[in-house]
Amino acid sequence: MANRVQQVKPACSGEAKAWLRENIREQEKRHAAIQKEMNEDLAAQRERWYQEFLQIVQTKGYNVTGDQRRAIKPSEVPKKPKRPERVVY
Repeated sequence: MANRVQQVKPACSGEAKAWLRENIREQEKRHAAIQKEMNEDLAAQRERWYQEFLQIVQTKGYNVTGDQRRAIKPSEVPKKPKRPERVVY
């Protein structure tokens, strides 16, 4: 069976490996900061956004088609789940 290009991994220098490790650490640090901001720092504000949205769809409603609007009844609003919220991006 012949060797294919996809099967051969090119050699990587020590300098390139060190650069890669450093960039991975920096990326993980940035990702942790973004995750903290999205899931912890903005949690209270996100809760207000949810409440404002639910208030709007219950009073003003939303466009069904064209200029027809439909208000959501309070009985149709889903209950908040018991699990903690987590933003995934």
